[in-house]
Amino acid sequence: MFLFLVVALAVVVAAVTLAVVGGGEGDGPLPDAAPERLHDPLPADRPVDRTDVDSLRFPLAARGYRMADVDDALSRLAAELAERDARIADLESALAGSQASPGGRVSMDKPAQEDQQ
Repeated sequence: MFLFLVVALAVVVAAVTLAVVGGGEGDGPLPDAAPERLHDPLPADRPVDRTDVDSLRFPLAARGYRMADVDDALSRLAAELAERDARIADLESALAGSQASPGGRVSMDKPAQEDQQ
């Protein structure tokens, strides 16, 4: 019985080795799998919103996620947040300036051409 198990194990090891190395048929060893790459799901034509971030999924690599994909997505999100923070600060300063002015109103109208010259 022991001899039968040793022979069966040797046959299995030989079969796996031939499958990986290529048993003389086909193109040789197993073909290399193309690495998964992140197809940037973050929209380039509009600001990123919550649903874009929720749907963001990174492909797995050998030891977790690809650092370049994660770094690109985080850089994009950081730029969007910085842009929004600057816009909020501008709006808050405009609001504070309008509340300090005697009329208390901010005109959202475009200045006339003769006012600009």
